[in-house]
Amino acid sequence: MVGIPIYGIFLIVLIVFFLYNAIKILNEYERGVIFRLGRVLGKPKGPGLIILIPIIDKMVRISLRTVVLDVPPQDVITRDNVTIKVNAVVYFRVVDPMKSVIDVENYLYATSQLSQTTLRSVLGQAELDELLSKREKLNERLQEILDTHTEPWGIKVSNVEVKNVDLPQEMQRAIARQAEAERERRAKVISAEGEFQASTRLGEAADILSRNPMALQLRYLQTLIEISAEKNSTIIFPLPIELMKAITDRK
Repeated sequence: MVGIPIYGIFLIVLIVFFLYNAIKILNEYERGVIFRLGRVLGKPKGPGLIILIPIIDKMVRISLRTVVLDVPPQDVITRDNVTIKVNAVVYFRVVDPMKSVIDVENYLYATSQLSQTTLRSVLGQAELDELLSKREKLNERLQEILDTHTEPWGIKVSNVEVKNVDLPQEMQRAIARQAEAERERRAKVISAEGEFQASTRLGEAADILSRNPMALQLRYLQTLIEISAEKNSTIIFPLPIELMKAITDRK
């Protein structure tokens, strides 16, 4: 009588152990790579209910969601010998679960290390001005290289973004002085262009007035009207040359 409860408990434990190891549920974004006695069993399974043979079968879960990998700051020496610190973010996901398990030991760690070395290599071939002004081009270059190298692992790199570029203090001051000098240069060029256009227009106006005396008289009268509108107590203005000539001729 004592042995019956013990066998019953053992049987219950055995059933629970079997169900725990035999029944697996995979979410919509998960796939399972199943190994049977060390050999991969067909294509990845899932999503849904998966039944395994305990002890004989082993399943590795792989998520198909996009992974956001933060690349830590890297010391980079640009082509023009400027030392900077650069960090980036890499967006990638698993497109072939079987390759991500069989062809690489740890695809997350491998992708992280590859991203760091590629970031130093690509940015080290660029000059500082290019790194600051043509970041989109460098991002595309990084994405292409990483995607090419991770393709055998079943990884698809969708995007790479360079986040921060930390410059030394002396370099920041030099860039600020350069920007200020550039602004002053543009202001002087714009002022010179304005003076040139104004002088050109004045010359054209003088030519037109010299060819048409009546236009000169009209301009003279318009000037008198503008002066009178200023509400001055005393107005001094020259007489037209033609009027003085008429008076002189009468004499």
